[in-house]
Amino acid sequence: MNSAQYLYFIKLISSRRKVWGLLVLVVLCLSACDDMEDKERKTNYITEESVTGVYVLSEGLFNSNNSTLAYYDFDTQTLTSDQFLVANKRGLGDTANDMKLYGSKLYIVVNVSSQIEIVDVSTGKSLKRIPMFNDAGIARQPRYIDFAGGNAYVCSFDGTLARIDTTNLSITGITQCGRNPDGLCIANGKIYVSNSGGLDFPNYDNTVSVVPISTFKETKKITVSSNPSKIEADSQGDVYVVSRGDNFGNPPYKFQKISSVTDELVHTFDDIQALNFAINNDTAYIYNYDFSNQSCWVKVFDCIEEKIISDNFITDGTELATPYGVDVNPVNGDVYLTDAKSYVIWGDVLCFDRKGKLKFRIQSIGLNPNKTIFVGSKKTIQI
Repeated sequence: MNSAQYLYFIKLISSRRKVWGLLVLVVLCLSACDDMEDKERKTNYITEESVTGVYVLSEGLFNSNNSTLAYYDFDTQTLTSDQFLVANKRGLGDTANDMKLYGSKLYIVVNVSSQIEIVDVSTGKSLKRIPMFNDAGIARQPRYIDFAGGNAYVCSFDGTLARIDTTNLSITGITQCGRNPDGLCIANGKIYVSNSGGLDFPNYDNTVSVVPISTFKETKKITVSSNPSKIEADSQGDVYVVSRGDNFGNPPYKFQKISSVTDELVHTFDDIQALNFAINNDTAYIYNYDFSNQSCWVKVFDCIEEKIISDNFITDGTELATPYGVDVNPVNGDVYLTDAKSYVIWGDVLCFDRKGKLKFRIQSIGLNPNKTIFVGSKKTIQI
């Protein structure tokens, strides 16, 4: 190769390097543009929940056939004191004890009428009534309801536990538990039913039945204090139960804990004489009412630490006459306490924030209000 040929070769390589360099630069730019486009196309969303209203169940007076279902709309700030009557042109029935929301339906347990009333949550219209009678036509007297795996489970005063398919709204099974069940909850794949024996006064029961969902047969009775009633589980699977004693707190009410792993009573909180409670995010709001001196208190209990974290939940001096129910708004943690007053005049619902300060009161909502259900909406927003 002579010098002229050498110089020509060097120029050729140099020019090709420039071309390759340009090509590499173009590819990098296109890749960067693609990355920018990808980043622009990626959008994050969150689901925002809000509570738009509350249903409040009032049981009325025993054998008076005057239970009501009220609805309060937060957007319009209007109260329909008997939404069920307005929507269905008939009454709800006699002594409605419990109400829970499952999917788009409200399930209302009407004890003396011995019915499960199933209501469309958006309209208040009845979808179906499920009669709760045995083969001889005798009322089972349902008390409380809970849900798992597409089924509703209802305990009744006749000593039975019923399973209801929430798709076709029919009873698919009945099993025996203890005497006069007065509460139930579900934890660790099992149904726990508190057997009060309350209709056999003064011969109360003192057991909690354990019924695995898989077999739907009682496998064990756990001995607790006399006259167990309200029962609820925390996120750890611990089951808490209130026992009300033989005669309105004599002996004193008991607050006890059952392990759903061993199905044994593992602790009695002797310093907590609870009458009723509700658990939200492993915090229990507990109240008591002393019938002898007509006084009450509301305490806050940490289910993880297993101790009282506030002896006086209400911090602004608001007074309750006769607490009758407690529920917690799952969206913002507000605590709703119902006040039955004297049991013979219409009571109120009081809403407190998590610091125990009164936010608002809904007056004269029903006769002996006992249960609050929160109706909300969900929307997906771009962030």
